Amino acid sequence: MRPVEALLRVLREEGVSKVFGNPGTTELPFLDAVVGAPDLEYVLGVHEGAVVALADGYARATRRPAFVSLHVAAGLANGLAGLLNASRSRTPLVVTAGQQDRRHLAQDPMLSGDLVGLARSAVKHTFDVRHAHDLPLALRRAFALAVRPPAGPVFLSIPMDLLAEDTDVELPARSAPPPPSVAGGVPRAAGLLAAASRPAVVAGDGVGRDGAVAELVAVAEALGATVFHQPMHDRMDFPGTHPLHAGALAPTHAAIREALAPHDVVLIAGCHAFMAHHYTPGPAIPASTSVVQLDSDPDEIGRNFAVAQGMVGDLPATLAELARELTGRVPAAAGRAREAGRRHAERRAAHRSAALAAVAKAPMDARAAALAVADALPPEAILLEEAITTGVALRPLLRLERPDAFVHTVGGGLGAGIGMAVGTALGSPGRPVVALLGDGCALFGLQGLWNAARLGLPVTFVIASNGEYRTLKETLDGWGSRATAARHYPGLDLAPPHLDFTVAAAFFGVDALRVTDRDELAEVVAGAAHRTGPLLVDVPVLGHTPPA
Repeated sequence: MRPVEALLRVLREEGVSKVFGNPGTTELPFLDAVVGAPDLEYVLGVHEGAVVALADGYARATRRPAFVSLHVAAGLANGLAGLLNASRSRTPLVVTAGQQDRRHLAQDPMLSGDLVGLARSAVKHTFDVRHAHDLPLALRRAFALAVRPPAGPVFLSIPMDLLAEDTDVELPARSAPPPPSVAGGVPRAAGLLAAASRPAVVAGDGVGRDGAVAELVAVAEALGATVFHQPMHDRMDFPGTHPLHAGALAPTHAAIREALAPHDVVLIAGCHAFMAHHYTPGPAIPASTSVVQLDSDPDEIGRNFAVAQGMVGDLPATLAELARELTGRVPAAAGRAREAGRRHAERRAAHRSAALAAVAKAPMDARAAALAVADALPPEAILLEEAITTGVALRPLLRLERPDAFVHTVGGGLGAGIGMAVGTALGSPGRPVVALLGDGCALFGLQGLWNAARLGLPVTFVIASNGEYRTLKETLDGWGSRATAARHYPGLDLAPPHLDFTVAAAFFGVDALRVTDRDELAEVVAGAAHRTGPLLVDVPVLGHTPPA
């Protein structure tokens, strides 16, 4: 079969039914082949940033690798932030870009470039396909690598003339993935955890990604252990309604160390490097705390801290075995759980009281807006958060239970939220999606609204609009007194005038409204359960108040 036919055959056999892309001249041989493949839907995006974000959300929702087609060096460059997000969040993507025609590539023609060099730092692996007979094997490897721990995006550079060749190539058969296996060392790990007097658990995003939430709950309950979400978690890795849930760790070593100091043994499951953000001196793990670490990626074990017991294996299978080893072995578990539940209920009540007391009329306090979203979110909804400061206010108020109910990215590439929300809805038919976005984040990814309108998906975009980069102002305040004394924050203001996101929504063909208070916002969010198309909600919120 011809190279382009082999490409389509691999896509079908790997379960691909949608191609996410923005085509150019170097992708025309592929596009021409897709024209004759009605079973492959081409999902067009009007900017590569939105394209990769769409694919990221879709891959997470379907738990399968998504296929992305970008356009030469410039299109790849536009998509790099999304690829960085996918790498950090361990999202499996297979990404191609069309390279210029090999017959004049040495002459440095327009559109050409070092595609592999450009992609290398943002993806898990790269393939520079130079010969037609290498393409089918490279594609098979790319799909296998994308899902192998640690999962992530894999990139292939494919010259346009290669796909147009009338050359017979061999198609290697698809290999079944290896069956899940229990990690070694479970009995010793169970012994260390059972002997602990004050155990804790850190639920990493690998738990939610690999579908191991129920198994981790069983382990925590067998121990009566306090459970923390990893810092800046981008999935729901432990039920927010569970009495043992203590919320998320803050993203600094000092804050993590303080939270873990009362605990003598901590189980860290599926957590990449603890995701510290701002630097603070000292280690994340207190000297008095022993670590049992479980991950599907062998490179994570002992990567940033010493472990008393490291385990590499399938998270659901290993946690299930660990729960069996611990069940009935820790008599103190029930009492610990009662005490933890009391403490955690008090913490949640304090956050809720503060949000209830906050300004609820627009421009409202970010805590009031967060409370409206958290309280009104339909039970079956998926919440996507890219709101920075309003997101910080939201997380302690959430009471999510379903393992797939929360989407975020720890990659730091702003602008993913709108596209990821659309991709999530595309991969989760029948479920409403509510996206809480900051105005700065939304400005980075407005092109995704075009897809929301074109696909008509039930996504409610809630944009918390404070007209500034508030998180940077707050961080700048901590660097000294020069900026605060003059009340001047250069380059950190988006307004005045107020950014009217309803106008932006209208341009793309998305219905929109602006809310005036917390109750109105709650009513709109609750209506997501019955929405049949996209809606953008402009929510004016208060900006930063400099310290006196």
